[in-house]
Amino acid sequence: MDNTFNERGVMITRNGLSAGGQIFSLREILGARTETIQKNKIVPLSLSLIGAIAAVTGGVLGSGAGLTLGVMLAVVGMLAWSTQDIMHRLVVVTHSGDREALSSPDLAFVKRVEQALQGALEALHRAATQQSASAS
Repeated sequence: MDNTFNERGVMITRNGLSAGGQIFSLREILGARTETIQKNKIVPLSLSLIGAIAAVTGGVLGSGAGLTLGVMLAVVGMLAWSTQDIMHRLVVVTHSGDREALSSPDLAFVKRVEQALQGALEALHRAATQQSASAS
């Protein structure tokens, strides 16, 4: 039961969570949750809109440079949109506040880590309850 989870550089043991170079003691963790971060819409849409306006203006005024610059900006905006990933992150709740422990575009992986962490926390709490009951 030393390693309850070990995958993609994330390791959960009976004592702690190690992810992304960070180490969290299970005794300090109160809980965990998964958050989803959507794509940024403002920058790609702004680039595409400015590019389309510049391309139309360059075409109407007969400016090859304006047309070229506008088309290039519109393409950059579309590429900025298409290359973004929806990110999922595992947030660990501690006494000192919430901290991001893991970030990945793979929701299933983040959920597996969260389930393994919840299982390790439950096992820790059961062990602490049994130990305090036997000490009484």
